[in-house]
Amino acid sequence: MGEYASLWMFALVFACLLSGYPVAITLAGTALLSASIGIVAGAFDAALLLAMPSRLYGIITNQTLIAVPLFVLMGVILERSRIAEDLLDSLSRLFGRLPGGLAIAVTLVGMLMAASTGIVGATVVTMGLMALPTMLKNNYDPQLATGTICATGTLGQIIPPSIALVLLGDVLGNAYQQAQLQQGIFNPDTVSVGDLFAGSMLPGLLLVVCYLIYILGSATLKPALAPPAVVEGKVSLKQLVLSISPTLILIIAVLGSILTGIATPTEAAGVGAFGALLLAVFRNRQNKAELFSMAESTLKTTSMVFFILIGASLFSLVFRGYGGDDLVQSLFNAMPGGVVGATLVVMLVIFLLGFILDFIEIIFVVIPIVGPVLLAMGLDPVWLGVMIALNLQTSFLTPPFGFALFYLRGVTPADISTIQIYKGVVPFIILQLLVLLIVALWPGLATWLPDQLYP
Repeated sequence: MGEYASLWMFALVFACLLSGYPVAITLAGTALLSASIGIVAGAFDAALLLAMPSRLYGIITNQTLIAVPLFVLMGVILERSRIAEDLLDSLSRLFGRLPGGLAIAVTLVGMLMAASTGIVGATVVTMGLMALPTMLKNNYDPQLATGTICATGTLGQIIPPSIALVLLGDVLGNAYQQAQLQQGIFNPDTVSVGDLFAGSMLPGLLLVVCYLIYILGSATLKPALAPPAVVEGKVSLKQLVLSISPTLILIIAVLGSILTGIATPTEAAGVGAFGALLLAVFRNRQNKAELFSMAESTLKTTSMVFFILIGASLFSLVFRGYGGDDLVQSLFNAMPGGVVGATLVVMLVIFLLGFILDFIEIIFVVIPIVGPVLLAMGLDPVWLGVMIALNLQTSFLTPPFGFALFYLRGVTPADISTIQIYKGVVPFIILQLLVLLIVALWPGLATWLPDQLYP
């Protein structure tokens, strides 16, 4: 079969996924089928499969991955405790009378929810249910309204504590150590989830500023797109503080403890989950059924993540057994443009894969294969991680397969067409590509803050 069998493995995976098979089962099944054929043909060493138990044990004992269910629980609790509804109500009354004010409020709430939940689908659906009817009622252009909600809902990909950044930090950390060992560095440096959190702060805030500038510019140049809203009553300073302070306190407690080094991401995730639970209990007095529902939702999401991780781990083991990593390295080395050309190709592939795969599959399948090669070529791991996160966020928005578009389509009134949603996100896609280009040209936007916090 030869080393090109690794490429056939990818082709088989995509064929199965397009046929509707679950991702985790597809990855594991493809790996086992390919290994079986290789063993019969004498092209694969069966002894390599004996490494799988140790890989599973490594997943079980990985302290960083404990943060995943805790951050998921934190996000689920905040999503269902009406904290976002209070935030949107207060900020809408504060900015609503301004041109584009409702869209500004949606963007700011989306930013705060991203910094406290990190779950893209939940944010898009929640904002679509709460904000879109109000925006349409106040004669907002449907394209601008849906585009704003989709774009701000995806901020959870890049603004910490993003689940994507947690998973990406763990995978890139392993890839960085592997790259250094291949270079003969036997005391390798490390890159942590905290590094990625710090590195994504400035690009994430820059993206929010770009959104706000676009909204204000559109409302100023074409007032009919986002007219001042009819808002009932004014929000008092006390109401504003009471609605914003719980979320801000939680964000400061979680991110502040990570960025200052007081707590690890896993410890901070525990604090965040416990804090969100207290907020939900005291603000809304959830009954036991609601709390069990939150726990069940967290369990399902976490199980999905780790099931995919196990399948991806088996896939990458067989992929390397066929010499796939050597094939990727030789292809990158032969690519015109060197490291720049290789990076562009990887970014394009990740962008296209984002149409059909969720970020979890891309992180677990693609990054372990291309990450060590790119990092061995001299790329900064934090910069690469931020670029990948921005890229995945862009693919979430891009028609016709962007996941955020499907999430919003499910809660959008029937009189708004899918084409209107597609057209609405185009300006925001351009802004995201602009920020991606800026970070590519000025890597310091991603590396400066981690260097200051962790010299």
